[in-house]
Amino acid sequence: MSLASRFAPRSPVLRSDRPLLDDQIRAVVPSIFAETPHESRSQRYSYIPTATVLSELRQEGFLPFMVCQTRVRNEDRREYTKHLIRLRHASQINGDEANEIILLNSHDGTSSYQMLAGQFRFVCQNGLVCGDTFADIRVPHKGDVAGQVIEGAYEVLKGFERVQEARESMRAITLEAGEDDVFARSALALKYDDPDKPAPVTESQLLVPRRWDDRKSDLWSIFNRVQENLVKGGLTGRTANGRRQRTRPVQGIDQNLRLNRALWMLAEGMRQLKS
Repeated sequence: MSLASRFAPRSPVLRSDRPLLDDQIRAVVPSIFAETPHESRSQRYSYIPTATVLSELRQEGFLPFMVCQTRVRNEDRREYTKHLIRLRHASQINGDEANEIILLNSHDGTSSYQMLAGQFRFVCQNGLVCGDTFADIRVPHKGDVAGQVIEGAYEVLKGFERVQEARESMRAITLEAGEDDVFARSALALKYDDPDKPAPVTESQLLVPRRWDDRKSDLWSIFNRVQENLVKGGLTGRTANGRRQRTRPVQGIDQNLRLNRALWMLAEGMRQLKS
């Protein structure tokens, strides 16, 4: 299932380890606060500003920690373009991981409201995104949009119970010798899917832990090692013509979400095979 919107690399983005305030958000992602829809929208377009939804989500305990909007060529669309917010519930931001709602929307008709299940791992400051198995809710711009979005947010929260179960199940599964290589090789194919351009790094490089706690052989630890190495980059590799290079971090929001979701579903598949 495709995302409702695309975000180019180097899109305006703001992250924080504390809940973001409106003034902070507005300075980087003004499209969240558009007061009217873009002039291209017809009267049938049910307009509910994202700022209104954000306000209601805050009242329900969901707080924004990251925002982004896509780059535009036409400045007249800058105040209306596609944007993304990652929110955590106040009751779930303690501990090693925090569940997140990923909200996407636009005010120019280029996307519906879309909500995805996500997770934030504090130890590596890296956002995991769960696959279609758990939550992918879309709300068209018609009818009671705000009410549907709030209802959808709680549907995503319910899905996190299954995320927790899957995570604990992955922690209880030990991968045998060679199975971790198969997982890492499959993960490489998800990012480097051009048969004419071999991956610049090997599966063994993806399996190298960046911290002591990840030096375990359970599926959850291996999944996190592979995911972090692919997303953060910085691995030394070689191009097809043998030139040395360092892998780049995945900076495009759309690419990041797609890769994260694909990796989660790969881990889910391994979990089901081993259960």
